[in-house]
Amino acid sequence: MHTRDLAHWQHDHVFDQDEVKPGERHTLLVVAITAVMMVVEVTAGIAYGSMALLADGLHMASHATALGISLFAYIYARRLAADRRFSFGTGKVNSLAGFGSAVLLAGFAFAMASESTVRLVNPVAIAFDQALIVAVLGLLVNALSAWLLAATPHQKARGHTHAHHHDHNLRAAYLHVLADALTSLLAIIALLAGKYFGANWLDPVMGIVGAILVARWSLGLLRQTAHTLLDHQADDTTTEGLRQAIEGKATDRVADLHVWSIGSRIYAAALTIISESPRSPDYYRARIPPGLHIAHATMEIHQCPRH
Repeated sequence: MHTRDLAHWQHDHVFDQDEVKPGERHTLLVVAITAVMMVVEVTAGIAYGSMALLADGLHMASHATALGISLFAYIYARRLAADRRFSFGTGKVNSLAGFGSAVLLAGFAFAMASESTVRLVNPVAIAFDQALIVAVLGLLVNALSAWLLAATPHQKARGHTHAHHHDHNLRAAYLHVLADALTSLLAIIALLAGKYFGANWLDPVMGIVGAILVARWSLGLLRQTAHTLLDHQADDTTTEGLRQAIEGKATDRVADLHVWSIGSRIYAAALTIISESPRSPDYYRARIPPGLHIAHATMEIHQCPRH
């Protein structure tokens, strides 16, 4: 058999990872916006003595770093999409970046709660008017950034629409700016309460509340990305949909089935098929519904003796 005869059975493992994803462009814009606002809020928080504002600025600093990681992941995954060292393409690079971002979120939530606790015990003077101006500006910037990421068009791959919430990298970036918007909002509430009702203690308390909410988001993202990175079995809808498509009403039966994520809403599958009248792998592949997003399927086919 000549090498050229193998071409019919060979295929690449890029799975459209070499294309510029919609999230990459929006993430780049948000990185620039976040970096500028980070400098403004940190400077203002120190100058005006607001822990909530300083926490928001420091929060933005960590998020600027995390967003930078997200942007790097998009570029890295795209440029190395055809690298043969990656068995199933570079789809998991984005999930790895999302996991790293979630760790940063958890770390900052802890630092935010610790510093707020210190300020609750040892309060400092706050310049309310100046701090409020910066906090409102921060909220507007964060809201704009969150809108940009939430409005990212759905990614299309291999002719099928993929919901962008399956892009862990994009979701991580969105959670970071959403957390920023939350801390900005809490800072405004705390500053208003301190200015008009003398409740200065509310400023560090809001820092603690924000830390708890951010920690919850972080844990959720850690769980989602870990499932992808550890080749967690796909959900029942996908696995059972594949099983039913292969088995149908014939004598074909699926004896062993593994389906796992290799990228943003892209799955690989390995299955063992037992049949009294086995067919070719192409026959079974043709029975896989496009909506299951199985980009790579490896099949082991055995003939079962008739009883």
